[in-house]
Amino acid sequence: MPELRPRGKMVNAMNPLHPSSPFLNRELSLLAFNRRVLHLVEADDTPLLERLRYLCIVSSNMDEFFEIRVAGLMEQIHQGLPSSGPDGLPPALVYEQVAREAHALIEHQYTLLNSLVLPRLAEEGICFHRRGHWNPAQREWTRDYFFREVMPVLTPIGLDTAHPFPRILNKSLNFAVELSGKDAFGRHCANAVVQAPRSLPRFIRLPSDIAGCRDGFVFLSSILHANVGELFQGMTVAGCYQFRVTRNSELFLEEEEAKNLRLILQGELSHRQFGDEVRLEVAENCSESMARFLLDTFGLDEQALYRVNGPVNLVRLMQVADMVDRPDLRFPRFTQSIPKTLEKKASLFPALRRKDVLLHHPFESFAPVVEFVQQAASDPQVLAIKQTVYRAGTDSELIDALIEAARQGKEVTVVVELLARFDEEANINWAAKLEEAGAHVVYGVFGYKTHAKMCMVIRREDGVLHRYVHLGTGNYHSNTTKVYTDFGLFTAHPEITADVNAVFLQITGLGRHAPLRRLFQSPFTLHTELSAAIQREIQVARTGQRAHIIAKMNALTEPGIIGQLYEASQAGVRIDLIVRGVCLLRPGVPGLSERIRVFSIIGRFLEHHRVFYFRHDGAHDVFLSSADWMERNFFRRIEICVPILDAGVKRRILREGLRPYLRDTAQTWEMTGDGQYRKRQRRRGPDFCAHDFLLAQFQKRPE
Repeated sequence: MPELRPRGKMVNAMNPLHPSSPFLNRELSLLAFNRRVLHLVEADDTPLLERLRYLCIVSSNMDEFFEIRVAGLMEQIHQGLPSSGPDGLPPALVYEQVAREAHALIEHQYTLLNSLVLPRLAEEGICFHRRGHWNPAQREWTRDYFFREVMPVLTPIGLDTAHPFPRILNKSLNFAVELSGKDAFGRHCANAVVQAPRSLPRFIRLPSDIAGCRDGFVFLSSILHANVGELFQGMTVAGCYQFRVTRNSELFLEEEEAKNLRLILQGELSHRQFGDEVRLEVAENCSESMARFLLDTFGLDEQALYRVNGPVNLVRLMQVADMVDRPDLRFPRFTQSIPKTLEKKASLFPALRRKDVLLHHPFESFAPVVEFVQQAASDPQVLAIKQTVYRAGTDSELIDALIEAARQGKEVTVVVELLARFDEEANINWAAKLEEAGAHVVYGVFGYKTHAKMCMVIRREDGVLHRYVHLGTGNYHSNTTKVYTDFGLFTAHPEITADVNAVFLQITGLGRHAPLRRLFQSPFTLHTELSAAIQREIQVARTGQRAHIIAKMNALTEPGIIGQLYEASQAGVRIDLIVRGVCLLRPGVPGLSERIRVFSIIGRFLEHHRVFYFRHDGAHDVFLSSADWMERNFFRRIEICVPILDAGVKRRILREGLRPYLRDTAQTWEMTGDGQYRKRQRRRGPDFCAHDFLLAQFQKRPE
């Protein structure tokens, strides 16, 4: 790979420590993504309750960032590793830059909360009453609430030789209290800790007659602060400060010890609550002495301390966006459509036998997928159903249908990925219920997450067995299909369905990898086949013909593929990359990537398609996949990539999944060679919004 030599001054705010590297830094790229999400909070055309929701989404993202990425950096520093990733930077330097960027981002987030979101909510009659502004009626009500609902479940712990610092759960709400005086036993106690039980709501709706507004709320932290002296009778409370600790939440399982993955995982999940500390959040007014005491207690340095002007956990405020009955402050509702070929069919199978059917979520409903399994469960001609489950949620009609199919005597095989991060407990529960119903439940291949989205039905028709499959770019989760953009493909193509059957046999059984006819599969052929497709475009470009690659995905981090894209650019291939989140490739750099553009779409829906297009000398090859272009997806997961063989489906994917996004100017950010993102500007006329365009194409808004 050629050395990157920027033209003129090229100060890289995303990777200032190594500006000549052909790769950007993954952690800093993640932080840049969250800054783009925060821009939606500032955007005038984002409805007010949606602004609050995006603010909370950033908090949730940042929690996971610290639990996984920052925790990984700290582990690399501890192990003395020389490099944190493809950019070649030492982990300690990355950690310093990450801390600097994260502090700035979180400070900006709370500034938006206090100076923009909360004041505008108050203008709309949605108020969060701070204790310093309570009127007498509110003060009396909150005091009564404290004695009635809060105090009985609290356990204040004074810190002395007999009362060591309590174990603090990951991301739990706690209060550090500074005290003076003597207790009933004559003991001097300077510090105490009060842990807020998770059963208590973090904000409480005030009765309408004392709220003073249409929707009035108070924070639990405000109620506890106002009444904390009641927990320490006879002593003086010098200070009370909310705090929260974020811990390393990665799970580590040893294959030789994992005789039963489900049992081992059940034991490990409880340890996630008490992993190594990586971040300490405290109230902005926390005293220096208390902050130092907490840092020393948790073994953290000053860089890990985050002072916040507001609740230490903004994620809980997400509920307000749903609780408040103000549809005028949300995105307009829309009705998900259903393809006419599948509408009101007593049986879907004849329609699917005739031709491939594409579903485009969230514009089209997930209901046909659920109905596909429900009909299979009750159809006497169906013999077997096979399904992968990565994330399905805690309430799933689809898995209920699989359970019913097993009870009806069908052969039901479900590959449940127990190690789907932060969905492990839900998947363990589903696995147990499926087994109770008589389904065959397997947990994939140890060391390789099963991330492929596949559902197959085997049906006897006229004495012959036929296979029908659904393949998706997203999870079998009915809630996320309402807000994530994804494609799902129904097909009865003999070669594709035979390949899907082979993958299922490979996962559930033993044996060597057999060549597949149509599908590309990780960890065996996906990387090789995509590399070959890029090389074909390179060869076409070198003959002087048009060559074009368009790829849409969530993340691009794999060095080998990035190197080949650089090579393709230098050969004359036009490359458009639509990468929602992390991207380590540097576009538009002279001599390296001049013909590569990178866009990030951040808007109403979470972009989740994985679509790959290669012009291939006029063949216009299109693929749908469950995989991003990351090392883990290529080499440490079981993924599939399906070629689109139906010409009509191919046209739809180009028309709906790629072209509108390349036109978008309303919600698109374009990446520069130094890793910065600029809001894309329209050349003339009004902004074009891909999401609004697709909604107009598919949906009818209610009057």
